[in-house]
Amino acid sequence: MIGLSGRLRSSLIIGGQGIRARKLRTFLSMISLFMGVLAVVAVQAGSVLANRALLEDVELQLGKDGTRQMYLSPEGESVPLTLDYLKDRTDAVAMTSTTAIIGEPGVKPLNEGGGPIDEPGGYGGPGMTCDESGCRPVANPNEGAPPGQAVQLTLVALTGDIRQFRPFRTTWGNWLDFEGAPSLAPKLVLNEQAAKAFTRYHVPAEMRVQGAPTNPTPQFTGVVDDGGYAPAAYVRVDELLNWLPTTSMSDPNAGPGLQVMIDPTATEVEHVLKARLVAAGIPEDQISVTTVETLERMSTELALMRWIFLGMAALVLLIGVAGILNVGLATVGERVEEFALRRAVGTPRLLLAGIVLAETLLTGLLTAALAIGTAVVGLQAAGTLFSSRFPSLENMQFPWQAGVAGVVAGLVAGILGGLIPALRAARIPIATVMRA
Repeated sequence: MIGLSGRLRSSLIIGGQGIRARKLRTFLSMISLFMGVLAVVAVQAGSVLANRALLEDVELQLGKDGTRQMYLSPEGESVPLTLDYLKDRTDAVAMTSTTAIIGEPGVKPLNEGGGPIDEPGGYGGPGMTCDESGCRPVANPNEGAPPGQAVQLTLVALTGDIRQFRPFRTTWGNWLDFEGAPSLAPKLVLNEQAAKAFTRYHVPAEMRVQGAPTNPTPQFTGVVDDGGYAPAAYVRVDELLNWLPTTSMSDPNAGPGLQVMIDPTATEVEHVLKARLVAAGIPEDQISVTTVETLERMSTELALMRWIFLGMAALVLLIGVAGILNVGLATVGERVEEFALRRAVGTPRLLLAGIVLAETLLTGLLTAALAIGTAVVGLQAAGTLFSSRFPSLENMQFPWQAGVAGVVAGLVAGILGGLIPALRAARIPIATVMRA
């Protein structure tokens, strides 16, 4: 072991001296290898960042991986029972939605149907309601109303902070404050589509909520990116209940029911809530509970995409290996007498091979360090320049997996490019020294 360590140390020292003595040739080798290693680093970093960005977009709409989701029909006592049990809890959040129109009273909204403000002509078709007897259209409350300055949106009522499950990104103002007494003027946090509509059209601040007997005056407190494509707003459920009776929320024509998002560690919440609902007469088969498994569902596609790009990067890396191989063979050809002399004074063949291989390995590691440094600077520059357009780049850290991939690529290239020259150096006969 001591002898092997000494040979390894000697190989590294002599190899480093060889690199220093042939700076230009080493530089040319690094140039040929740089693009290949950088391609591997970029592909690995890009796949990790794309994975994160894709998961973030999905999490905005579906929830974080592992989140338990319970879906409840609005009939019976499901709404009041669930709202009462989840009041002031932080490990589970219930949400329900309804339709709201903000603007002039008694007019047809600019985006009838609640679609994006940039898509005229309605959105989604007529409303439908379904039960055991089938589906049927719902009467349009805006039928016959004159057009006016109003915006229709989806109003999402929450029992608590949903950002622990769906990490909305706040782009202006503040998120909902669930502390303290509910306000009589409901505080709304808009999504970016709704904010675009209200920026373009300055409408009166009166809100018509489906099922509410009177119209409240809302307050806009913030804007979030929720990944949605249609206008929506978020409100505390107790502030909405100041204007909307619970019986209206229990009407299947007024909304889709309740969705409860539960922390995966809060198993007690799920069991107790389910037991209370069943005890209240709700059939157990009508209580649907699922787990968000986005990563598992997308893992195959992400892995396939990563392997395809890694294969392309490997082809570029092979070009760099060929460059190191050519330079190594030329170097060995020039140092034939030196290696023969070393053999004559007792240097083992293994040490000669190690000297050549150490040079290529050190060259590969230096190139990997340069490529990783370039990738880190490039990622920081991209985050500075494009974070406003691509929020996922904001405060993005360089993935350690890409650094490891770069080091491995440099070592593999050094071994592949130096193996043949090392074997040739080890086979140089002692008699070659007579040429000098």
